[in-house]
Amino acid sequence: MLGFRTRWRKVLAYGTAAVIAPVLASGALTGPASAKIPAHSPGRAPAAVSAPASPTAVGGKVLGYFTEWGVYGRNYHVKNLVTSGSAAKLTHINYAFGNVTGGKCAIGDAYADYDKFYDAASSVDGTSDTWDNGALRGNFNQLRKLKKKYPNIKVLWSFGGWTWSGGFGEAARNPAAFADSCYKLVEDPRWADVFDGIDIDWEYPNACGLSCDTSGSASIKNLLKALRGRFGSGNLVTAAITADGTSGGKIDKADYAGGAQYVNWYNPMTYDYFGAWAANGPTAPHSPLTSYSGIPTPGFYSDAAIQKLKSKGIPASKLLLGIGFYGRGWTGVSQKAPGGTASGPAAGTYEQGIEDYKVLKSKCPSNGTVAGTAYAHCGNNWWSYDTPATIRSKMSYAKSQGLGGAFFWEFSGDTSNGELIGAIKSGLG
Repeated sequence: MLGFRTRWRKVLAYGTAAVIAPVLASGALTGPASAKIPAHSPGRAPAAVSAPASPTAVGGKVLGYFTEWGVYGRNYHVKNLVTSGSAAKLTHINYAFGNVTGGKCAIGDAYADYDKFYDAASSVDGTSDTWDNGALRGNFNQLRKLKKKYPNIKVLWSFGGWTWSGGFGEAARNPAAFADSCYKLVEDPRWADVFDGIDIDWEYPNACGLSCDTSGSASIKNLLKALRGRFGSGNLVTAAITADGTSGGKIDKADYAGGAQYVNWYNPMTYDYFGAWAANGPTAPHSPLTSYSGIPTPGFYSDAAIQKLKSKGIPASKLLLGIGFYGRGWTGVSQKAPGGTASGPAAGTYEQGIEDYKVLKSKCPSNGTVAGTAYAHCGNNWWSYDTPATIRSKMSYAKSQGLGGAFFWEFSGDTSNGELIGAIKSGLG
C-alpha cells in the first residue's frame, strides 16, 4: 500500500457506513488523489507470448490471501476454507508468501509449505498425510486436495510482501533470470499441479517500503514482461500494487500502465491508508472508499487510486478492489467521530494497533460510518474496519466502475462462517 505495511510482518504474524450506494452507482466519485507507512500440470511448456495477455472472466473474481504462517499461532488451515463455507464462494487464492532473494524466487517456509503433517481430522479430504518417500504434505498438499474438491478455484503463489520486497531490486537487474527461477519453483514437479500462476507483491518499485528501491520506473514493467514470457499465456500472472493515488506518489513512480499488458489483473491495496503508526492520531479509517471532510491526507482513499490507475490507461477489468479483514485502532481516544487525538495504538491479539474483524465484531461493534467504511468507539479505544454492510456497498462501487472483482487480506480475519467473504460474493452478484 502506501508505506508502513500492507501485510502483517512475518516475524510478528507467527503469533499470529452511511451506505453510499446511490452515489457509487452513478460512478461519479471524484476527488484529489501521496504516500503511507504501514502476496499446471508438471512439465507443461509455456505457450509463446507475443501479444498482451487476455484477462480471465471479468467482474466476479473473489480472491483471498492465505498466509503460510497462519498455521502456527493463528491455527488457520486450508480446511478452514471448507468448514467456513468460504471455499464455495472463492474464485482464486493467493498463497503468501514466497521469498525473493539473490535475484530469484525462493521458498518462504519449507515446513509450512510442504512438510507439515496433517492427520485425517485436520485434512481437507479426511485422509491423513503419509511419510512415504516423495509424498507432498503441508499447505501445498492441502491446497491440492482443496482444488480437487473445488475444481473452479485457481491458486497463485505470491512472492514478496512487505518483509521480502527488498529482493526485487536485484531481480530487476536480470528479469529473465528472475522469471526463470520463479517458473522453475512454481512448476516444480512436486507441486506443479497446485499452482495456476504467480503473483508478485513488490512494496514498492522505484519507491520506499521497508527499504527504498531505486531500480527505476520501468523495473516493474520489465519484471512482468519477463514473467509473462516465461510462464506463457496459459498461466496467471498478477501483481499486488500500491494504492497511493496522490500526485507524484507511488503509482506515479512506477510504470504500472506499461506492465498492465502482461498481467491478468492488478490488486491495488486499497487499505492501510491510516493507522496507529501515527500514535497520537488523528484517528482515521484505514480503508476509506471516498474522501471525507477532515481526511488527514487528501487523496488517501480507494477511489483516488482507482481513478488514477484508470486514467493511465489500465483497463478497469484488470483492477480488483482490496478489502481488509481486520481493523486498525488507537487507544486514549475520547472523541467518537474520526479526527480525535490518541495516546497510542490499541492493544491487539498479535500486534498493537491491529485486530481481526472476527474479534472486533463483538469486542468493539461498529457505531459509525464514514467514507464508505465503518468505525467504532468503545471505552477509550477507536477502531476502523469493514463490515458486511460496508463491503456490500464497496462491491456496488466495484461493479459501477467495471472492476474485475475484489480481493482481501486475509482469510483468518473472517468469522468462522465466512461472513465477510459472503458479503463480497453477494455484493458482486
